[in-house]
Amino acid sequence: MRPRFTTENPEDFELEMARYRVHKIKQFYTHLLIYIVGVLLFLAKTYYGAPFNFWPIKHINCFFMWVWTFIIAVQGLKLFFREKVFGTDWEQRKIKEFLKKDQQNKWE
Repeated sequence: MRPRFTTENPEDFELEMARYRVHKIKQFYTHLLIYIVGVLLFLAKTYYGAPFNFWPIKHINCFFMWVWTFIIAVQGLKLFFREKVFGTDWEQRKIKEFLKKDQQNKWE
């Protein structure tokens, strides 16, 4: 869900959209880093018999890893694949179209 931006100036709106996108990318990479650490701990525990018997590591199992992998994949697809399909040009045209429509509605 995208936040509602309340800027009047189209340049400010584009800046806020860019900041939001950078924030989402940063969140994704942070989540991916935590996931990689989780995978390494899971592999060490499962296949090498590392004695990780403290909470929450002792609760990591195959089901948990499959669900976590699915969540990471969906998050990455939403973040990066959407741009491949729609492209930044399409997004910029839509933003300008909505801004123009909002400006016309103010005067009516």
